[in-house]
Formats: sequence, structure tokens, C-alpha cells
Amino acid sequence: MLKRSLRKAVSIVGGLLLLLFISLLLVSRNQALELVYHPREARSALDRTPADFGLDYADVLVQSADGNSLYGWYIPSRNGAAVVLQHGYKSDRSELLEEAEMLARHGYGVLLSSVRAHDLNSGELISFGLHEMPDLDAWFNFLAQQDDINPQRIGLLGNSLGGTIAVQYAAGHEQVRALVLHSAFSSMRDTIDTSIRYYTGLPAFPFASLIRFWAEREVKGSIDDIDATRWIGQLDSRPVLILHSTSDIVISEQSGDLLYASARQPKEIWLTDGVDHASFDTQRSLDFESRVLEFFDRYLLGFN
Repeated sequence: MLKRSLRKAVSIVGGLLLLLFISLLLVSRNQALELVYHPREARSALDRTPADFGLDYADVLVQSADGNSLYGWYIPSRNGAAVVLQHGYKSDRSELLEEAEMLARHGYGVLLSSVRAHDLNSGELISFGLHEMPDLDAWFNFLAQQDDINPQRIGLLGNSLGGTIAVQYAAGHEQVRALVLHSAFSSMRDTIDTSIRYYTGLPAFPFASLIRFWAEREVKGSIDDIDATRWIGQLDSRPVLILHSTSDIVISEQSGDLLYASARQPKEIWLTDGVDHASFDTQRSLDFESRVLEFFDRYLLGFN
């Protein structure tokens, strides 16, 4: 009788553990799919354009080499230099209109770019840079055709994921002459626990590893291959400015330090607290304008 009761109890506990395990797998898979897919119906409509900031601009449509249609805005240059602005995760080009107005006011051409699975673009899968490089190629090919731009005076500014994608692209393309990283993450491994908590509300353990497992199967690549600390060291003598807040709850607070440590000279870092994720432009607007413009003026225009 005792043995039968014990076997029954073990069977019940085993069943509950199996049910818990299956539940963990299902929850983590659903969250992984939510993180890496961004269908058109889930995207917010663009509610601002450069015209709202008093800017003359052109609507631009380009095609990536692998067939994605990509939408952007171009503001012509008055000083021969241009800056490409790359938005962040599940955002769109309107995220960077404040930066566009600031740069255009000082004579810079501005290309507000976008990548697949974002904005009005085709595609639904976000691969965190693993498959987005053809999109940046398409935008830089567009810039190469603009008569108002000196090809030796092109910079790139990226917000959050856009910053990490920017580093990856710049590492292999010398036409990026200066780079500003606004709250970029150093690597997926560095920040996965922090970001999983923020975007899903789930604890890092045990969900981070499980979500990573499912996400890697969807993007068909390894999370460990997404590593800006490796790419930033390949910029050689091209300058980089890193902006990061130790109060950032979206990206690990040490990401800025790790990127700075891995970069070569010339490099600069603005590390502070009390600023939300990718919000230096609005919460420290005067300092942001001063530092970013001084950086691009020095390295794109040759001003001291």
C-alpha cells in the first residue's frame, strides 16, 4: 500500500514537472517569436515627417540586393557632408527626426534610413544584424549617387540596435568615415538578460537561455555572432563617439564601457546616469547637439 502511494506521488510529481517543462518551452518560444518577428500590422503608422520640422526633403525608395523594399527620407547637403541615421529595434525613421533637424540646420545632408521588418518595409524577421547588411548597402549606394555629397564626408549615427548594426556595417565599409553610437549594445550575450527582462517581463533565469535557443532557430544564426566589441576594433583609425547611460534598463549598463574598451583611437565616450535608453537627444539636448556636432565637424569637415 505504501509503495503504491509512493509510486502515485512520484508519478504526480513527474507529471507536474513535465507540464512545467512544456509550459516553459511554450512560453519561451512564443516570446522568442515576438522578439524576432515584426509584421506590418504590428507596426505603428508614421505620424511625423521632416516637413513637421520645416525641412525640405525627398521620399526615397531603394531595393536591397536580396529583394527587400526599403523606405527613407533624404535631406540634401549644404556643406558636402552627410550623416546616415539608423533607427532602433521595432522603431522607424521618424525616431530620428530631432537629430535630422539638428544636423540639417548646420548644413549636413541627412539620410533617414530604415531596415527590413521595420517602417513601411518588406520583411518580417529581425535578425539583429545577421541579415540586415544588404539594407545598409542599398542606402549607401543611394548616397553614392548624390551630387551634393563628398564620398569622403559620410558619417553614420545609430540608435540602440541601429547603433550595433551601424558598427557591423562600418567595420566592413570604409566609406563610413565617422560613427556615433547612441545607446548601442556591445553584444547580444552581454545584454540578453537585461533585454529579456525589459521586453518580455520574464526573469532572465530560466527564460533567457530558452528564448535564445528558439530565436537562433528563427534567425538561422548564432546570437554569439552578434558582437559589436569585435566589429568596433576593426574601424582602424576611423573615429567613434559612444553615448551610454548607466541608468539604461533596456541595454546592459556596461555596454558603453565594453564598446569603448574595444575601440581603437580616435575614440570618445559620453557616459552618464539619469538618462533613459537612447534619450540623450531629448533629455540632454543641448549637450547632445554640442558633442555630436563637434564630433562630425571635426572628422567630416576638418574643423577643430
